Amino acid sequence: MPARHLIDQIKGSNQLKCSAYLVLSGVLALLLPAAPAAVDVAHETGIQAGFHSMYNLDFNAAHRRFDAWQAAHPDDPMGPVSQAAAYLFSEFDRMGVLETELFTDDDRFDARKKPSPDLQLKSQMLEALAHADQLADNALAKQPGDTNAQFAKVLALGLRSDYAAMIDKHNIDAIRYTKQGRTLAEQLLKEMPDEYDAYLAVGMENYLAGSKAAPMRWMLQLGGVETDKADGIQKLEETAAHGDLLEPFAKLMLAVAALRDKDLPRACALLRGLAIRYPQNHLYSNELVQCK
Repeated sequence: MPARHLIDQIKGSNQLKCSAYLVLSGVLALLLPAAPAAVDVAHETGIQAGFHSMYNLDFNAAHRRFDAWQAAHPDDPMGPVSQAAAYLFSEFDRMGVLETELFTDDDRFDARKKPSPDLQLKSQMLEALAHADQLADNALAKQPGDTNAQFAKVLALGLRSDYAAMIDKHNIDAIRYTKQGRTLAEQLLKEMPDEYDAYLAVGMENYLAGSKAAPMRWMLQLGGVETDKADGIQKLEETAAHGDLLEPFAKLMLAVAALRDKDLPRACALLRGLAIRYPQNHLYSNELVQCK
């Protein structure tokens, strides 16, 4: 079975900072999965296994698994889009940009410096994304309701958004990709409401934008951003309870929400689960310091 995942009108620095924060908060979820889920390891796909290696910061193993999947399924866009994810988040790990302080401290996010990217890795990532887009478009031309191809496009847009926000610091581009991904996810969910990974794209935007003050929410709404915080939490819970590849992402976003709401016990419970499930991921032990 195939594995599944602008605010042009808004001007001014405060709005752009909020927009960039909206995207940034999605990045942490991609390398900080949450508490163990009931995964049948014996029956997981190569894509699933590759994602678990990536969560454990074992990027070489992730690439090997994705390579094997691509060789066996050359027409599946999830192969190259997963490779792109491994390239991107190995770069984030190298740069040391994945810390919860960036997600819970707006001032620290605003003051962050633009990192120096690995241009060869960027080229590899963009090539993989272009390949994924082409395969997805081919699949959709043959079968417009191909949910695997639709989700691959959602995931590709999320990766483009993350790179634009975190590395290029092109905040408007990042939000444009985020909104496009959310729109595609909503279309997918209308056809297949049990595609639970797709709820994450909708949930993150609603929760993070909905957490802003009323004037900022109004400005974001003008740019087409959805700002229903309660609905965002509900969508994250859907992915956390039933998702496939993105189940851990949704749980982590719920942990970030707990930190922002000063619910340290809930956040710490999730972080402890992370450290147990992915012992090679040094980010977990670093974050657990705040739980002592």
